[in-house]
Amino acid sequence: MIYTYCKDSLVFKKIKSSVYAKTLSLFILMNLVSGYFMYTIGIKNSIMQMSNEEKVFLIQETDKFSSKKMVIMLNDLNIKFPWIAMAQSIVETGNWRSEIFLENNNLFGMKEAKSRITTAIGTNRKHAHYQTWRESIYDYGFYQSTYLSDIKTEDEYFQYLEASYAEDPSYLIKVKNAIQKYKLKQLFK
Repeated sequence: MIYTYCKDSLVFKKIKSSVYAKTLSLFILMNLVSGYFMYTIGIKNSIMQMSNEEKVFLIQETDKFSSKKMVIMLNDLNIKFPWIAMAQSIVETGNWRSEIFLENNNLFGMKEAKSRITTAIGTNRKHAHYQTWRESIYDYGFYQSTYLSDIKTEDEYFQYLEASYAEDPSYLIKVKNAIQKYKLKQLFK
């Protein structure tokens, strides 16, 4: 039995179990919520006190690039013909080993956009520079939605790339070869 003391009558009174249960539940819920907020504030304060170098290290350590993560993200963002985008990334970065990728987190050899929305934070080595590799994929999505929204077929996509994307006259052949060599279409089924 649980009792409460009544100051008016100076006696102890029984508490109904339903009232007790509700009160206890409310108390527990309040503690959980306040604990969560204190935990979240603690994490935010810890991150805010980090230097920029520590923040970059934290981001890089927790979200290193992998081709598997890229496949998932291209699918999640509903990128058109994601196997072509993946092949472009392989060609542009030399299998994700180029300095432009390693320094700029630039997966597609993109230049910094001047007339459309972009996630680039600047230019380095004449190419767009991104905070993370994921920002590069977001930017590619913005590029697609700005310039490729009318494209309906893979052939139309290839025609656009040949006419407008790269300066290398053999770029399209390299992209198509990458699709075949790495069986990229199968990754997106």
